[in-house]
Amino acid sequence: MESIRIVEFFKNKSILVTGSTGFLAKIFVEKVLRVQPEVKKLFLLVRAGDAASANQRVQTEILEKDLFKVLKDKHGDGFHSFVTSKLFPLAGDIVQEDLGIHDSDLRRNLWKEVEVVVNVAATTNFDARYDLALGINVLGAKHILEFAKRCVRLEMLLHVSTAFVAGEQSGLILEKRFLMGETLKGDSYLDIEAELSLADKKKRELRAEDATEEAEKLAMKELGIKRAKLFGWPNTYVFTKAMGEMLLGHSRGDLPMVILRPTIITSVQSEPLPGWIEGTRTIDSVLIGYAKGTITCFFGDLDIIMDVVPGDMVVNAMMATMAAHAKQQAEFIYHMGSSVRSPVSYATLEHCGFRYFLANPRVRRDGSVIQTRRLPFIKSMVGFRVFMTLRYKLPLEVMHLVNLLSCGRLARGYNELNRKYKFMMYLVDLYKPYVYFDGCFDDLNMERLRMAMKKDDVEAKMFDFDPKHIDWEDYFSSIHIPGVMKYAFK
Repeated sequence: MESIRIVEFFKNKSILVTGSTGFLAKIFVEKVLRVQPEVKKLFLLVRAGDAASANQRVQTEILEKDLFKVLKDKHGDGFHSFVTSKLFPLAGDIVQEDLGIHDSDLRRNLWKEVEVVVNVAATTNFDARYDLALGINVLGAKHILEFAKRCVRLEMLLHVSTAFVAGEQSGLILEKRFLMGETLKGDSYLDIEAELSLADKKKRELRAEDATEEAEKLAMKELGIKRAKLFGWPNTYVFTKAMGEMLLGHSRGDLPMVILRPTIITSVQSEPLPGWIEGTRTIDSVLIGYAKGTITCFFGDLDIIMDVVPGDMVVNAMMATMAAHAKQQAEFIYHMGSSVRSPVSYATLEHCGFRYFLANPRVRRDGSVIQTRRLPFIKSMVGFRVFMTLRYKLPLEVMHLVNLLSCGRLARGYNELNRKYKFMMYLVDLYKPYVYFDGCFDDLNMERLRMAMKKDDVEAKMFDFDPKHIDWEDYFSSIHIPGVMKYAFK
C-alpha cells in the first residue's frame, strides 16, 4: 500500500455526512474542520422538517458542544463565519428515498458537488423497534447508496457498521464481507424484502386491532429480537446492520466503498477533548448504575477480553481508510478494535472503577457519602439467575401472595417492583452476548494501513488509530471514567 496523505485528501472536498448529530459524526466533523480548514463543504444531513430547524439542530446539538471548544479557541471571533462557510445543514431523513431532500434543485446541486459520502446514521439500540431499525439501518443504507451513485464526482462511500455483525462467533473473526442472504444459523436464507414486508404487515395488523402505542412498540421490539435470533444474531441492532452491509455489498456496482466495523466505542482518548462522550455506551451502563447505587451486583467473567476503542481513534481510522481507497472501484472491509493488538479485560475496568470511586466517593441527595465497595460479579449466568431468584423473585412472589390476602393493598408496589425485575432480566438477556463474548476481531487490513501510515510520522501521529498506544489503566482511570461521570451521568 502506498503512503497516504490524509490532510491533503480532504482539501477542497465536498462531503455529505449522515447521522451528523450523533456522537461519532460530531468527532468526525470537528476533526476535519480542525486539521483541514480548507475543506470545501460539509453537508450535514439532519432529521428536520425544514432548513431553519436543521440549522437550529446543528447549532445546538453540534456546535455548542464542549467538543468544539478547541476549534472555537483557534478561530476566536472568526469561529462563526468560519463554520458558516464550511457547514451546510440539510433537512432530510435517510429512511426516505432521495434522503428526504425534497428540493429537486438542491438534490441536483449535491449530485454535482459531493465527492465523499460518510454514512454514520444508525439506530444502535439493541432492542429497537423492528420497523424503525429496518428503516434506518437497512433502507437507510440502501438510500445512501442510491444517492451516492448519482454523485458524478464521487470518490468514496464510507459506511460505519459494527464489528458485532459477527453475532456470537468465537475465535478469530476475519474482515470479510457478507453475501446477500447469508445468515449465522445453518443453511437458512435471509430474504430482506420478506423481512421488510413482515414488519410492515405486523404494524398494520396492530393498528387494525387498535393496539395502544405502548403495545405496538413492545410488539415491534419483540418481533425484531425474535427475527434476529431466528437467523443467528443476538439482537435487532446487529441483525439489521448486517442486512445493511449485505445490501451495500450486493448493489455497490463499481462504487468505491469502505465498510468500517468498530467494536465498542468509548470516550475520546486524545484530542480534541479527552473523556468527551455522549449517551451511555455499552460498558458504561454498569458504571452509571453503580454510581447511582441501582446496581448492587452484576454478572460476567472479569477475565474475558472486552473489545473497546476510543471514538477519536475510530474517526482517525475513518479518515485514513477514505484517503487510502478513494477512487478505487472495490469494497474494503476494516475492523477497528483492540482485542488482537491491545487486549484488555473487564477486570481492568472493574479495578479502575473501584479506584476511581474510592478517590471520588459518591454522594446521596441528602449529602451523605456512599461507602465504596467492590461490585460483586457472578461469573456464571446460571449462578446469576439463581441469585436473582433468591434475592428478588422469591420475595416478589411472597409479596404477591400477601397482596392477594390483603385485597390488593400492595398491588401498586408489587406491580412496580415486578416490572423493574422483568425489565432488568430483559436487559440481562440483551447484554449477555457481549459480557460473555469469546471472539476477537482480526484487523490485518487495518494493520496494513497502519504500516503505510508510518511512512509519514506527522500524519501517523495526527491520525493515530493504533490501540497499542493506549495505556488502558491510565485511560480508564484518568480519562474515560471521569468523562462518563462528567458527560453521561445524570
